[in-house]
Amino acid sequence: MGILSINNILLAISLFLLSGFHVFDAKQCTNNLNYNQFSSKTLRYEVLTSKNETWKQEMMMKMSHDHYHLTPTDESAWSSLFPRRILRDEDKSSWNIMYQKIKYPYHYNNMLEKNFLREISLHNVRLDPNSLHGKAQKTNLDYLLMLNVDSLVWSFRKTAGLPSSGSPYGGWEAPNIELRGHFVGHYMSATAQMWASTHNDTLGKKMSALVSALKECQDAIGTGYLSAFPSELFDRFEALNPVWAPYYTIHKIMAGLLDQYKLAGNAEALKMVTKMADYFYRRVQDVVTKYSVERHWMSLNEETGGMNDILYQLFTVTGDQKHLLLAHLFDKPCFLGILAMKADHISNFHANTHIPIVIGAQTRYEVTGDELYKEISAFFLDVVNTTHSFATGGTSVSEFWKDPKRLGDMLHSENEESCTTYNMLKVSRNLFRWTKQVSYADYYERALTNGVLSIQKENEPGAMIYMLPLGHGVSKGRSTHGWGTQFNSFWCCYGTGIESFSKLGDSIYFEEEAQMPQLYVIQYIPSSLNWASAQISLIQIVDDAVSWDQSLKIKIQVSAKEGSGMATLNFRIPSWTSSRGLKAFLNGDVLPLSNPGTFLSVSRIWGNADEVELQFPLVLRTEFVQDDRPIFASLQALLYGPFLLVGLSMGDYDIQVGSVDSTSDWVTPISSDYNSHLVSLAQESGNTRFFLFNQNQVIKMHASLQDRNDSYVHATFRLILEKEILGQEGIMGQSVMLEPFDLPGMVVAYNYQEAPKDGIMVVDYSAFDHKAGSAEFLIVKGLNGKNGTISLQTKAGCFIYAGVKYSKLDTNVIMSCKNESSWDSMFKEAVSFTWNQGLKSYHPVSFIAKGLRRSYVLEPLFGLKDESYNVYFNITK
Repeated sequence: MGILSINNILLAISLFLLSGFHVFDAKQCTNNLNYNQFSSKTLRYEVLTSKNETWKQEMMMKMSHDHYHLTPTDESAWSSLFPRRILRDEDKSSWNIMYQKIKYPYHYNNMLEKNFLREISLHNVRLDPNSLHGKAQKTNLDYLLMLNVDSLVWSFRKTAGLPSSGSPYGGWEAPNIELRGHFVGHYMSATAQMWASTHNDTLGKKMSALVSALKECQDAIGTGYLSAFPSELFDRFEALNPVWAPYYTIHKIMAGLLDQYKLAGNAEALKMVTKMADYFYRRVQDVVTKYSVERHWMSLNEETGGMNDILYQLFTVTGDQKHLLLAHLFDKPCFLGILAMKADHISNFHANTHIPIVIGAQTRYEVTGDELYKEISAFFLDVVNTTHSFATGGTSVSEFWKDPKRLGDMLHSENEESCTTYNMLKVSRNLFRWTKQVSYADYYERALTNGVLSIQKENEPGAMIYMLPLGHGVSKGRSTHGWGTQFNSFWCCYGTGIESFSKLGDSIYFEEEAQMPQLYVIQYIPSSLNWASAQISLIQIVDDAVSWDQSLKIKIQVSAKEGSGMATLNFRIPSWTSSRGLKAFLNGDVLPLSNPGTFLSVSRIWGNADEVELQFPLVLRTEFVQDDRPIFASLQALLYGPFLLVGLSMGDYDIQVGSVDSTSDWVTPISSDYNSHLVSLAQESGNTRFFLFNQNQVIKMHASLQDRNDSYVHATFRLILEKEILGQEGIMGQSVMLEPFDLPGMVVAYNYQEAPKDGIMVVDYSAFDHKAGSAEFLIVKGLNGKNGTISLQTKAGCFIYAGVKYSKLDTNVIMSCKNESSWDSMFKEAVSFTWNQGLKSYHPVSFIAKGLRRSYVLEPLFGLKDESYNVYFNITK
């Protein structure tokens, strides 16, 4: 037996002993896929909405029996960190003794606040409305304004015994869904954030009306309880019976109310959330008194959202020790204990159940100063980022974490639950505020750019996705859930989605309290800032990234009020850039450079017209999938600065690149003028428009095109010209080749030896036998004589022929030859096509990945709508 094997055995024994695990005293820790498939929100929704009562009862029975699984934990190591009882008022002396074991916060707060970066209020940040982020924010604002207060509170009023007007929403907010009310909580947070970001008056009135309506419900119930479902769900929770995460919803409602207080100044909302906390303090107190605290720990195996986080936050406002103690009781020990041991043992846990627990542990650190919780969160992010993450920065497979470094065969349509990205951004944001490490800001940028901006369907309000597909030949609209709808989805990821797009300005700038004011600019997003504490205003201008100019250009215009003192601006130099080509200027003068992964600091007394310019080279690079098995050793993603590039593909993902030295040798930018060379050719038949279409490398006429899906791609061709020609008129009489949009290096061609039965094909131009056929077409005016039409001539008297009276949706295109004397009207119509600008266009950040057998068009993931794509490529020599 080798030394390595012995060491592994000793390590295993050590972990076994540390865990305190033995058959008679095992701890139960879920949600875990292998033992508890019912942790999946998707499955729970299917069960609750099923009309098959037999199957429904069968599944409910299984949920009851399979609610827990055994996981070795280090519970004993945590026993001194958690109170064993919640004591009543008469037990104050015992409470004080116990409470001393949980570090009293005020001793630490004053010290810690000096060391943490402070967030800049959303009230002081404004996004450029014409920027990518500004447009995404506006789309979200439009959705928030669409939603009706009466429909949102319909189930709350029913639960409170009040009359309900209007009709309830559907999806996960429907009256028969146990999670109902969760979106309303998110809506309160999102509207508070959006109002702070825009000061939209209409939105302000709507969110105030919502809080008032909920107050009426809470007052009618009279106990402090507030939810869209009756308290009976908590009876089941406390009895360890199957129920769909009631505390998850309560967390969202409490967080929404607290955000309404913090961001919108609604004092009534603070009273409401305080009443809710007091109500649940009493409930948990009763459970602990009746059964013991161990019973409470067991109940935490059901998803509880971020209850610990919101209670710690509430404590910082109220100072009420009950809120602090209740927060401790939602710090799930069996999961945090694993992280405290620094064991990569998160596999098979439900990701979005447990990330919020880590966020709560981070808030515990900020409140109590206990370094253990800082270490827990740092280790957690490191584990997720190095062994469970995709190139987007996101995590989870079908809602769960799988085995570490085993993602190679987990790439499909059910990757990266959107909620997990929302929550991981919180984890990284906190770590950055504590440490000022650029790596955390880099992580935030990657996950925000690729994992958040990618889930919104362009400018369509209320259209978002649950999962972000990362497989081969996947599409955002072809996951289990697909795109959601405005009034009948309301998944968990709709709630986090509306928050994400309401607070896009909350992590661009941070400030540090010091003798000299310090500002950290960590995200390069077009925006303006009122830095009130330093009496300085900033305008950040970021040129749109493009592929043909491979540098990110930023200007920071600084204007200081008269009498403002010296201040320091710290600019993040991203790790993805290169020292070669990195430039920085202050009012045109060169600044000394810092290395990528650090900050460039500029200290001075700022004037009213200072300008800092930054130029960061955008580096093309590959990144291996997180899988250490040899079979996946060549599976890689492509990135361009912070942008994940995906290839338009129906499933192909092999790239044989040959002998090259760097990524830029085989990944080349698409020229800025290529969009002017794109064309879509059509014919009318009856009331239907048919387009020249590439279907599996056979050219056909195809109808039923849908906006921005694969049909747009396959109906678009690039004209390969011998010389630059502008417009349709200029191209008449010129020879061109037609390259299918998504198949660079391939061309439309005709083989004379196989005509006419095989029609017009798509072939590899480099391997095409030009003696047997032709890939060039002469553009002539449409034979039908109509304005705006062209005909494609293959040789004298021969044209691409489609027909005009189609008997089916897909009709093959052929070459047809006739003497000019026999050109009848039908023939002239059949060979004439209307000329249209290409239905699909190249994104400004577009590349061609050149392979020996197949090449791909690459675009940023966030730029796609319903097109099929591939994230990871099998890149070989």
